Amino acid sequence: MPNSPSDTPRRIRVQRQGPVLVEGPVEVELEDGTTVTSDRFRVALCTCRRSRRYPWCDTSHRDRTQGPSGE
Repeated sequence: MPNSPSDTPRRIRVQRQGPVLVEGPVEVELEDGTTVTSDRFRVALCTCRRSRRYPWCDTSHRDRTQGPSGE
């Protein structure tokens, strides 16, 4: 039964820059109502929307030239 007290909580790692790392497997519901799944042990969810594989991160955020403050 989902969300029962015996379920182990998912660990989600939030970073200042870059993707959100989620322990898998996961099912992600997109804005249009479709779902995508991954059975990997950890997935990277894109937060910058530059990824050609959205919602999965493909490190496209690294292409941007960063200034001295990291922005």
